[in-house]
Amino acid sequence: MNAAGASSPLVGRNARVAATLIALLYTFVVALAITLPALTGRVVDQANIIPAETRSVIEQKLADLESKSGIQLVVATVASLEGQEIEPYANALFRSWGLGEKTKNNGVLLLVAPNERRVRIEVGYGLEGTLTDALSKVIITNAITPRFKTGDYAGGILRGVEDIITVLTTDASEWQKRPSLRLDSQQTVDPTPGILAVIVIIVVLLLIVSSGFRRIFFELLFLFLASGGSSGRSGSSSGGFSSGGGFSGGGGSSGGSGASGSW
Repeated sequence: MNAAGASSPLVGRNARVAATLIALLYTFVVALAITLPALTGRVVDQANIIPAETRSVIEQKLADLESKSGIQLVVATVASLEGQEIEPYANALFRSWGLGEKTKNNGVLLLVAPNERRVRIEVGYGLEGTLTDALSKVIITNAITPRFKTGDYAGGILRGVEDIITVLTTDASEWQKRPSLRLDSQQTVDPTPGILAVIVIIVVLLLIVSSGFRRIFFELLFLFLASGGSSGRSGSSSGGFSSGGGFSGGGGSSGGSGASGSW
């Protein structure tokens, strides 16, 4: 009885560690294959779909959220996902930018890829219990994609930001009732686990048979892990503006929680 009880937490920890390593490996492989935009502010509009006046409103809301709660919410639009699915792309971007405080992992990324007609809310580890996958899906389904379908990108992003902030800063008891009532009934199969397994197998095989790949892999992995704790951290511990005047993350990370949608 005691042995079984003692092994259960260990199994749980091992499963979490394995999931984290797989997510890190998947993100690492994706990051090698794409060119990520730089974190230049609370709104990074690479796709150029947010008018200046709306951008100013959004930036003020994001700044207010961070100053009051420490939560770092960043909006990004990209011209292309470069052939990747939005889930690994968003996770790679989140980790590259280090959104949220390092000790709290309280960052959120709202990513829009208009050319692929995809949107994702990527949630940091520390906010998974508040901005749940189900609530993220509700926000996308009810606040964002209906406006995107009419071409109102600015309105959809603004409304999505407002709803994310509402969930993060108020009692979410009413939100908890919405997923079963308001989500679309159609369910899709998530291909991510199968993709992760294939990537892991390929990388392991390359590590075994190729000394050159092995050397490059561990060098890049070391740089990736080192950058997670040091790059772009010249500002305060909660992110914000660094001493050089540029915007930076605070060192937070995400394990792939959140939700995606299309229109």
